[in-house]
Parts: sequence; structure tokens; C-alpha cells
Amino acid sequence: MYTTQYNGHNVLYFNNLQPIALECGNTLQSAQIAYHTYGKLNAAKDNVVWVCHAFTANSDAADWWPNMIGSGLLLDTDKYFVVCANIIGSCYGSTGPLSANPATQKPYYRSFPEVTIRDMVMAHEQLRQFLGIPKIKIMLGGSIGAFQALEWSIMYPQVVQSLVISACGARTTPWVTALNETQRMAIEADATFFDDLPHGGSKGLAAARAIALTSYRNYATYNTTQEDPAHNKLNNYKVCSYQRHQGEKLVRRFDAYSYYRLTQAMDSFDVARGRGNAVEKVLQQIIIPTLVIGISTDTLFPVCEQKWIAQHIPHAAYREVDSPFGHDGFLIENKKLTAAISGFINNTFEA
Repeated sequence: MYTTQYNGHNVLYFNNLQPIALECGNTLQSAQIAYHTYGKLNAAKDNVVWVCHAFTANSDAADWWPNMIGSGLLLDTDKYFVVCANIIGSCYGSTGPLSANPATQKPYYRSFPEVTIRDMVMAHEQLRQFLGIPKIKIMLGGSIGAFQALEWSIMYPQVVQSLVISACGARTTPWVTALNETQRMAIEADATFFDDLPHGGSKGLAAARAIALTSYRNYATYNTTQEDPAHNKLNNYKVCSYQRHQGEKLVRRFDAYSYYRLTQAMDSFDVARGRGNAVEKVLQQIIIPTLVIGISTDTLFPVCEQKWIAQHIPHAAYREVDSPFGHDGFLIENKKLTAAISGFINNTFEA
């Protein structure tokens, strides 16, 4: 284990992973996991809260989920030991396409194998064991983070004791896969993606992000925030600048090769895949207390999906957060999320 700094916070690295047999049939012979912790593990080791991050986020949950983690906040670091780990396939310190392939000592780039949500969970399960955490009192995740939380509760039911999931489904729908495939097409349209070099596919990545953003927000959000004050323009619309800015912003902090693989990981998510039962039957196996949160204007994972999950997990409750921000509401509506989650957390730790 070693430590570096990112945005002023300590990033920890776990390098003692056993080989991970991936679902695609390949094996990651060596890998590392980047992670953050906040607060302290108590003597009983029963105060663990594990946060599963979203698509292009990193392990510094206190940075991308402001006013949610810290002293006196929802995830009170005076009480709880909070862990967040970067997923494999990402570019924020865990093994991914920019990492060196042990066989060649060169970055994987496009040769990095396809990974699934279950592969990510297996890697983080090794981290849990390394940290000496016997149980995870509460696991939280939104979007692809909720995918991880659901899979972990199914794969390791003796570990996870309660769930808080938001802005997700029990499987990836054709609607989401269509959006992801369109983004991959944008990346593939950038010929530099096939050069397998640093910053390859950057222009394609910018376009992919702009596509994704339209599903992270919605009709009303765009028409409210991106409307031009004057109605005499023929070009240079405010929204065009916004789309380009958001694409370029992601390029400065993320990577096309990781983005491509992570969209594929999202597509493969289905709690029923390979388990011989219908989705609802698999959800019924989750018998721990669960809070499912929908964002009222989410068009990527509409609230009907969260309601359906809550109907089929035996001890689940559903809460809806009213937000104009669409799918991104699970990252933005911190006060409303705190109100929705706080009672569940308090009751869970008192139980």
C-alpha cells in the first residue's frame, strides 16, 4: 500500500490483489485499487459505510459529493468509517486501459479486457478483506454505483447489511445501451482512438460526453438554463458553447479508452444474467433493509425503474427526490438526499 495526493486529499493504493478471473474469460494477473477513507474504523468494526462511485467519478467521494461526507454531515466522519474505491477500468488510479500491461510493460489502451460490474465488485471485495472490514453496515451508490451496490449485495450477501441506491435499474435497458453505443460510435469516429497513444480519441470523447449530457439532464433543464436571451441569432447559441465546454472539460480529466470500456461494463449489467431466474426473483434474494431513491425528472433511469426495484426487494422502501436536474440530481440535490437518507441511516445504526 502507498499514498499520493489528489486535489489535496490522500489517495491510498492497494496492490496485493489476487488475479481476477474476469467474466469475459480473461484474467487480470495483477491490479491495483485506488481508494479513500474518511473517519476511523471503530473497535467493533461495525461503523463502515461504503460509497460506490458513478461513471466518471473517482474515489474521493467527499470531493464529488460535497456536503455529504464529513463531520456532522449525512455520512458523519465522527461516527462512521467511510470508504470509496475507484473501479477497475477507470483512469483514476485503479487498473485500467492506461495502466501498464504486465506482459508488455506498455499501456493496455484498447487491449484492456472488457470488465463487468461483477468484476469491479470482486476487486473491491479483496480490498474490503485487506482493510479488515468484516461487514459493511451501509452501502450507497447512484447510477453505475448503484449497479455495484446491488451486485455486491447479491454476490456477498453475508457482507452487506443494508443498501441505499438511487437513479438506477436492475438491468441496463436498450434505451441506455443505445445511448452508450452512440457515444462509442462518436469515439470510434476519432481516428486517433486507434493509435493507442496518450490522449487518443480525445475529440471523440468530447462528442461522447456531449451526447451523454443530454440524457443526464432533460428537456426542461436545457430550455431553462441554456435559453438565449435574444431571439435574433443565426448561430453561436449558448447551448452550443455549453455542449462543447462540457465535452472539453471531461477530456481534461478523463480518458477515451476508459470511457469506452466503462460504457460496455454498464451495458452488461443485469442482476439476472447467468443466475437462472427472472430479474424479480433475483431481487427477492436481497433480504437486507434497502432504500431506493428515484429522481423525479430522470430520463436515463426513469423513476418507474426504481419503483419496480423497491416492489421486488422484500424489505425496501421507495423515496422520490423532486429535482429539475434529471439523472444528475443524485449528485446535485444534496439537501434533499440528506433528508431522504438520514432517517434510514440513523435507524440502521441504531438497530
